[in-house]
Amino acid sequence: MDPVTQGALGAALPQSFADKRALRGACILGLLGGMAPDLDVLIRSPSDPLLFLEFHRHFTHALVFIPLGGLLCALVLHGLIGRRFGFDFKRSYLFCTAGYATHALLDACTTYGTLLLWPFNHVRYAWNTVSVIDPLVTVPLLVLVMTAFMSRSVWPARIALVWVLSYLLLGLVQRDRAIEAGYSVATQRGHVPERLDAKPSFANILVWKVVYELEDQFYVDAVRVGMDVRVYPGAVVNKLDVARDFPALDSGSQQAKDIERFRWFSNDYLAPDPGFPNRITDIRYSMIPNEVQGLWSIEIDAAAPRDRHVAYRTHRDASSERTQQLLAMLRGEADSGGQLLSGRVDASTGGQ
Repeated sequence: MDPVTQGALGAALPQSFADKRALRGACILGLLGGMAPDLDVLIRSPSDPLLFLEFHRHFTHALVFIPLGGLLCALVLHGLIGRRFGFDFKRSYLFCTAGYATHALLDACTTYGTLLLWPFNHVRYAWNTVSVIDPLVTVPLLVLVMTAFMSRSVWPARIALVWVLSYLLLGLVQRDRAIEAGYSVATQRGHVPERLDAKPSFANILVWKVVYELEDQFYVDAVRVGMDVRVYPGAVVNKLDVARDFPALDSGSQQAKDIERFRWFSNDYLAPDPGFPNRITDIRYSMIPNEVQGLWSIEIDAAAPRDRHVAYRTHRDASSERTQQLLAMLRGEADSGGQLLSGRVDASTGGQ
């Protein structure tokens, strides 16, 4: 998740078991330890734009790395912070490691994918229970951590941990409801999906992006799972077929290899960008959840030298009009195209 949430949760755990005199030092060490795994964003290359995608949430986020990550944090922070609070190195290490340990597990609850079991496998675990930014997680957590810091009481920190866990469990329930709704939509269309995933849309667990694959196509819908279930039918797009979509691309080129790296990162949710035929988009993420226009893509140049990498593009259209479109879905407005799940869902809605 975002650094503020990661730091606040990292602070809350050591706060929850520190004694009153150590609580403030535990908070600071845990906060910095909780943010430290994201230093992997510094692993990047000016000539290889996909390197940071490969190594973000990589070995620094692995469960086996937690003791070493906590140790590295303690080696840096003990002299700067731990000694000022009268901690011996063992206690600094404990607080840093406790904070560090929260990071990967929280990241795995989002949709991006985290290599929790590296080096034993290279699976990007994504439990899809919370958005990478969600103020309903962050704001109460931050307030409770600050309250614990100011009052030197463990109870606000313990309440913060209960709040985060409860919200993530609620997200799990909502995810399963969205998946169930997605299968119902597919059934109404006469489809039997080969695979189906549901991911929370930006900053909430009320409206979900549902994507399912059928016969080399992706069907993308938005589902609002409140007291009732409302579906916002979306787009249909062909699944990426490199030979069909980029026939001039040399299969032995670096760009062809980069496509496979991007495929691994995206869990094979790749499609040609409908608006830009030389781009491949990751359809898992979009500003509007029933659209296929991704938040990032790679750009192919079949005429480029064999050793040239793809270009990496980001797409952030947060215009007022699009923001209002998402808010309308959050409110469950029917005039935005939403249909109650019990009603008929038209498979032809959206573009091909």
